[in-house]
Amino acid sequence: MKRRNFLEGIPLAAIAAGSTGKMFERIFGSQSSTGQGDEMLIEKVKLAMLSLQRATWEQGVAMQAMLETGNSDLVILMARDAVLRQAQDGRPAMLGEEFASTDAASTGEAILWAAKKTGDPNMTASYDKMLTYFLEKAPRNKEGIVYHFTNLPQVWSDSLYMLPPFLATAGKFDEAMKQIDGVRGFLWNSEKKLLSHMWDCEKNDFARKDFWGVGNGWAAAGMTRVIHAMPESMRAVRDKLMSYVRDLIDGCLAHIRTDGLFHNIIDNPGSFIETNLSQMLAYSIYRGIKGGWIDGGYESRADKMYEAARSKVDELGMVQGVCGSPEFDHPGTATEGQAFFLMMEKARADLAG
Repeated sequence: MKRRNFLEGIPLAAIAAGSTGKMFERIFGSQSSTGQGDEMLIEKVKLAMLSLQRATWEQGVAMQAMLETGNSDLVILMARDAVLRQAQDGRPAMLGEEFASTDAASTGEAILWAAKKTGDPNMTASYDKMLTYFLEKAPRNKEGIVYHFTNLPQVWSDSLYMLPPFLATAGKFDEAMKQIDGVRGFLWNSEKKLLSHMWDCEKNDFARKDFWGVGNGWAAAGMTRVIHAMPESMRAVRDKLMSYVRDLIDGCLAHIRTDGLFHNIIDNPGSFIETNLSQMLAYSIYRGIKGGWIDGGYESRADKMYEAARSKVDELGMVQGVCGSPEFDHPGTATEGQAFFLMMEKARADLAG
């Protein structure tokens, strides 16, 4: 009996013992718990995220979510593991994708924060090695735009989240903007105000022309983070970047569904309905309004996407209907879906003060 009571009192032990949805509700409370529902829901989503196996970029976005939500101890622990799995060439968190290049940069801000917080010389050395890789060694085209993979001469919209925020937090603002302009130059469609997904620099043609929802979400969130990292003194550059994000948000919102969600291919209603783009855009809008560079009139649209995403969280805290891991060709669950829920919640809370 004592053992039974002990297990019921410890969430992780109960889950490991095979908890059901009812068990989870008993441990964490329901979403409707008076005054505690939001906190309980967020904790469920966080725990679900931490339960997932994570590839390179997934570790990075999970680390960023923990950093932005103030989970300091978890940031340090996750940074240590990213450093443990650093390749000889400097790419950290190398698990699940041998040829990842820009994806590995997604861990950068959190590693830098953890290095400063702990004073750990090993972590600092790892960060320095990582920065050297992306500034000097990473495969790139003749203009210096870093390829998404080490073995393919391709530029992806995903890279706008993975690399430029790291460069900006490292103080390499000009290089961050160079990468943004380079990727955007290949992928931006000025008529649609959307980004295609992949460009092949050798074939000089699209590897995937589709306006992938999550790819556009990565771009919006990544550029939003760069704006936040750039000093006010870089006004002209910041203004240009702000216009990039606003245009992209408008391009996406032109295709929003009545339920606050989007199709996986933004302008293709025949593609499946997807959850994560709504979270990524809501996050970007809340941060932009807070920063004074997105009009407050967008808040109601962000709130609509926010509520739509919240409705997709199941009893175990999994955000359902996001572009699903591991192939990202179906509605499912994924680390980035969990991470952006948490980042969206924090951005909204910060805006509310």
